[in-house]
Amino acid sequence: MADARQLKKAQEVYQTLCDALEARQWSYDKDTENPEKLYVRFTVNGEDIPMRLTLFVDANRELVRLMSFMPFNIPEDKREILAIATCEANYKMADGGFDMDLDDGAILFRMNASYRSSLVSESMMQYMISCTCSTVDRYNDLFLMLGKGAITLSQFMQTIGA
Repeated sequence: MADARQLKKAQEVYQTLCDALEARQWSYDKDTENPEKLYVRFTVNGEDIPMRLTLFVDANRELVRLMSFMPFNIPEDKREILAIATCEANYKMADGGFDMDLDDGAILFRMNASYRSSLVSESMMQYMISCTCSTVDRYNDLFLMLGKGAITLSQFMQTIGA
């Protein structure tokens, strides 16, 4: 359970997050009935597949957590190939990474940033949002095509420069 200092800091970080989205003039949803829930949800239109993002402030662990679930699940017979593809994609990244649930084929991109003993700026939030959007936009259609069998793992690797 977060103490009073952690909660105060989390609320400051959360306000910085909201300020970053407002600076972009992006609309977002937050839980106004439960203000202690420090998260926002929004959708960004990419080149092909809309991206749904959730950012939340974890007061207990003093983290900003960002997640973007792909709007599709990978069929069971393609999960092994997709597991390899997500590993290869992650190998090329400096920040964030993809996770795939082998049980249901869900894929998500996640990025975390600790604010413990730190100052959080709006530019850090902007970086997290921009990095996530560009990364998800680059890979989401490739994961979808690979999951549908429209491209091979070799084609995926060539496309991402493996």
